[in-house]
Amino acid sequence: MTQTRLHFTTGKIEADRIFAALEMAFEDEGLPIAVLEVDEDADIHEVSLYTEGDADDVEARLKDVLAGLSMSKPIEREALPDIDWVARSLEGLKPVRAGRFFVHGAHDRRKRHSGELAIEIEAGLAFGTGHHGTTSGCLEMLEKVVRREQPRNALDLGTGSAVLAIAVAKLAHIPVLATDIDPIAVKVAAANARLNHVKALVETVTAPGFHHPIFGKRAPFDLIVANILARPLMRLAPEMARHIAPGGSIVLSGILDRQRDAVVSAYVGQNFRHVRTLHREGWVTIHLKH
Repeated sequence: MTQTRLHFTTGKIEADRIFAALEMAFEDEGLPIAVLEVDEDADIHEVSLYTEGDADDVEARLKDVLAGLSMSKPIEREALPDIDWVARSLEGLKPVRAGRFFVHGAHDRRKRHSGELAIEIEAGLAFGTGHHGTTSGCLEMLEKVVRREQPRNALDLGTGSAVLAIAVAKLAHIPVLATDIDPIAVKVAAANARLNHVKALVETVTAPGFHHPIFGKRAPFDLIVANILARPLMRLAPEMARHIAPGGSIVLSGILDRQRDAVVSAYVGQNFRHVRTLHREGWVTIHLKH
């Protein structure tokens, strides 16, 4: 699908305010937002918002955000080539080690060390390659939680590439339900599960939140991992509490350092107990128990 870049220029102070507002307005969709310094001396910064959907609708919402900030900017459009940027970016990425896990592409298979749990993730249109601070933080936290608690039934909510579901399946040898709101992500997740020889353990399903009959069949879960975003995670706190087994653990990420306290409060309000927070590259991974 062709991607469209909506962009305009402004000063640094305004660009920072706009970026924060756009991040909040488009958080649920996860649309990429970027601010680029064009000319430091002239204080020119370019704000870009990328979409693969209805560019007219996104532009209208973008204008509403600007209006809410009492701003008005001439917005330009750029149609980007239909290139799998994830595939292209992965070509130059080095393998990542997080705890016992070794996340790599096909070209780095030979770099695995003895005793490591290798996870091969090929380029796909889904988030989560192990190179982001949230994913590597989750992998480290999951290794500790699984080893200590030995869960028997797990859920990877918002699975993306399924790297976390594959990690749990390889580490614990238990059934893992991997769900995502994006059918493309689910397709990629299923392919990666096959690639890593855990297809029999990892079931992939397209489902928004907890709205699918599969949850009624598979819950309660001893372990839930969700690497999404802070606001959706906070909204999901009551559903998390309903679907976790007594004494079960949840591992949450996709949370900025400054959002950590608000997320923890939302879950403490649902009778979860904070166990540990892991900090990585400005992001946090949180372990809570019910």
